[in-house]
Amino acid sequence: MSHVLAAVAWPYANGPRHIGHVSGFGVPSDVFARYMRMAGHDVLMVSGTDEHGTPIQVQADAEGVTARDLADRYNRVIVEDLHGLGLSYDLFTRTTTRNHYAVVQELFEGMYRNGYIVPKVTMGAISPSTGRTLPDRYIEGTCPICGYDSARGDQCDNCGNQLDPVDLINPKSKINGETPQFVETEHFFLDLPALADVLRQWLDTREGWRPNVLRFSRNLLGDLQPRAITRDLEWGVPIPLDGWRDRPDKRIYVWFDAVIGYLSASIEWARRSGDPEAWRKWWSTDAEGRDALAYYFMGKDNIVFHSVIWPALLSGYSGQGAKDGEPGALGRLNLPTEVVSSEFLTMEGRKFSSSRRVVIYVRDFLERYDADALRYFIAVAGPESNDTDFTWAEFLRRNNDELVAGWGNLVNRSISMAAKNFGAIPPVDPAGLTGADEALLAVARAGFDTVGDLIARHRQKQAIGEAMKVVAEANRYLSDQAPWKLKGEDDKPRMGTILHVALQVVSDANTLLTPFLPHSAQKVHELLGGTGVHAPMPSIVEVEDLDGGPAYPVLTGDYTQGTRWASVPLEVGRPLAAPKPVFRKLDPSIVDEELARLAG
Repeated sequence: MSHVLAAVAWPYANGPRHIGHVSGFGVPSDVFARYMRMAGHDVLMVSGTDEHGTPIQVQADAEGVTARDLADRYNRVIVEDLHGLGLSYDLFTRTTTRNHYAVVQELFEGMYRNGYIVPKVTMGAISPSTGRTLPDRYIEGTCPICGYDSARGDQCDNCGNQLDPVDLINPKSKINGETPQFVETEHFFLDLPALADVLRQWLDTREGWRPNVLRFSRNLLGDLQPRAITRDLEWGVPIPLDGWRDRPDKRIYVWFDAVIGYLSASIEWARRSGDPEAWRKWWSTDAEGRDALAYYFMGKDNIVFHSVIWPALLSGYSGQGAKDGEPGALGRLNLPTEVVSSEFLTMEGRKFSSSRRVVIYVRDFLERYDADALRYFIAVAGPESNDTDFTWAEFLRRNNDELVAGWGNLVNRSISMAAKNFGAIPPVDPAGLTGADEALLAVARAGFDTVGDLIARHRQKQAIGEAMKVVAEANRYLSDQAPWKLKGEDDKPRMGTILHVALQVVSDANTLLTPFLPHSAQKVHELLGGTGVHAPMPSIVEVEDLDGGPAYPVLTGDYTQGTRWASVPLEVGRPLAAPKPVFRKLDPSIVDEELARLAG
């Protein structure tokens, strides 16, 4: 058994999440976490809403509310959305807790003591018309490195390089189009060049990563520059140094505090568990010298923060870099085992855009369709290693032809025949199993190694494809054996054997599909006469801030009661009732209806 950290990208709390977001960070991480728990590992899955930074402040100003009010609103919306999808967080929290502030400040101070955070006078942008600071990401111009004409002041989305707004060619304010003025201002910088060698050595030891992630990360090391980690802001974590901590105009910038959320959420979870030191099992090396395993899930636009920035912060705090140093009070912290990045999901051939109404939000989707229908689409056709297009026609086809006509049909007809003819799980004929029976059971049993290995290696498309092959083989077996033709009393033992084998494979296939389809997996478990929790679900719990701040909702749950990753023999004689459909067949008219909604 290993301690496995599933660290899931923090959704930004400036609006509801759409299905493109959850296809990158949400569903893949949950599939992995559920499988690893079922396989016997001790999993800690953490995340929360990312609530600092300029976009929230600008949006709050536009709406005439405080930044905290805006964050409160969307924190709750996002918690409800992720709960609806059944994402099994041990703790989904937020970055505005006092616990988070304390952990961020501890890492800042530790890195400062070790010399990896340094003060520097730089040029900051201000708006000529208002005199207010103009944040980097609200300045746009031409990238001086690759020539991309829509580069942001903090990063070029085309070449991935960090930027400084003063270096942009023809910089303009994205707020009102004016040309910013640049004035001297003092800030603290992360000394990335001093950490380049340790990052390079670490990346050289990484094996099994998706090639695009490793290639992109290594390319970034070629020209690392010091990166500002404080900004002229009012909304954010205070700078924990004398002469700075009480300044209302200087804050730690959101990119620095958000990645530290993985650690602060783990510490918050431990404090809430009754063992404040429990988090260390997922962040340090154990007594036998084994590192805990840590997997980070996000979309490809966040690779740099997880494969370069976050490892740099962890290394600097642990005193591992060109300037050496000593670990802070939290001790030496483990670097990521793997950065699991998904590509982008588009919609009907276009990029998701709330302003252009090219979007479907998670909550709107779940009002009209089942959560497992979306989870299935993401698993089987999502942007695992390539950009993928979501179309309503393809969603309809996947739901009706694969979920309903494939898996749902197998469940329904096998349980229906057994309930009608036996009223319970039938016994196997004492005469024994035929070669066809044995072959199908062997296919199902082999699926546990095949599917499990693929999920563990983040090949979820292949994994669910292998699970659905078991379903297809079982449907073929039923058609070939045709138990409905065995009507005589002398044929009943053989009918019972066929249905027992089919139900055993339904049970096995249900376990194989549980990480992907937890809602329907619980239903199938109960249709097979099972009781208790098969696929544990998260709960929304209102909690008090541990250190006296405002209350807030979290996602959490007890995931110790679910089924294990193994074939469990069915109990002969367990009562069965006529089943209800597991999945809803969708009317083809939904395609035109949804396209009409997109058209406005």
